[in-house]
Amino acid sequence: MDGAAGDLHHIRPWRRIERRRSRKIRVGAIEVGGDAPIAVQSMTNTVTADANATINQIRQLEAAGADIVRVSCPDEDSTKAFAEIARAAKVPLVADIHFHYRRAIEAAAAGAACLRINPGNIGNAQRVKEVVQAAKDHGCAIRIGVNAGSLEQHLLEKYGEPCPEAMVESALHHIALLEEHGFREYKISVKASDVFLTAAAYQALAQATDAPLHLGVTEAGALRAGTVKSSIAMGSLLWAGIGDTIRVSLAADPVEEIKVGNDLLKSLGLRQRGVTIIACPSCARQGFNVIASVDELEKRLAHIAEPITLSIIGCVVNGPGEALMTDLGFTGGGKGAGMMYVSGKADHKVDNVAMIDHIVGLVEERARTMREAKG
Repeated sequence: MDGAAGDLHHIRPWRRIERRRSRKIRVGAIEVGGDAPIAVQSMTNTVTADANATINQIRQLEAAGADIVRVSCPDEDSTKAFAEIARAAKVPLVADIHFHYRRAIEAAAAGAACLRINPGNIGNAQRVKEVVQAAKDHGCAIRIGVNAGSLEQHLLEKYGEPCPEAMVESALHHIALLEEHGFREYKISVKASDVFLTAAAYQALAQATDAPLHLGVTEAGALRAGTVKSSIAMGSLLWAGIGDTIRVSLAADPVEEIKVGNDLLKSLGLRQRGVTIIACPSCARQGFNVIASVDELEKRLAHIAEPITLSIIGCVVNGPGEALMTDLGFTGGGKGAGMMYVSGKADHKVDNVAMIDHIVGLVEERARTMREAKG
């Protein structure tokens, strides 16, 4: 990425995030942990046994930028359909398993790249051993999923309530169950619906293990409230260098989870994919309809995968300054036209009516040039 925007993010020390050193594992073709990019996940909410519906939703998640998709397997019909779903998916799939250890074994054989389990709720030691062996036989990773809402009874009795100490003790116990069988291809999550509990549990767990961590605020809520809660908890953890995969759990279309997750990583400079739009909230000084323009640009530029920054500012108060920091920028002016900036420099004027089509063309041209430069 040329221009001021592409350089500033790398040379300013106050922008750098030192990521926690974790072990690297593989979830299908995706590396997780170590120096691998932080992966963004979501989960289907279709009936898994309806393979076509589930595949269609996975396609939507892939188009939105999902790196990994989780699919619930509550019954045998689901694991039977899983094989067809896994063959159709372009991203690795995680089979979500609770209680029924045979579902984990079936999902591993059906093509799951990872099994999401709580070793403590799938049965006795022999059943855990069989699940681990299935994961080994089929090259599956395992995610140990600890939730504040489903902690073991003896931990609740010991601590009196869900707390960071109880969640970490649960996670370490489950780690021991896997490592007892020589299995280390695992990642861990310690989720709660409370922001403070979530952050504290992950901070403590990060000190206790070198395993890669999957971040999330469980049952975060509807689109707006869930986005806020997830951004506070996961944003603070990611800023501290903690986290190797993330899921924003929303009571909304799963595609929104991917959008929010990608935007969260982009805002912290942890992901360089797609167009990042910097836009003013607009006021009486705006030279064009900023809100409507940004909404249209977000829709029309959603297909761009290359990391490009774009500023859309309504007037000259902050417009030129923001344009210095972005690859492309448009600043509203008078008489129905504004200034187009390229690589931080004023380049040419554009009529407001033609502005959106013109910007889309410039972004697509820049993306094409970037792809060609990569070979």
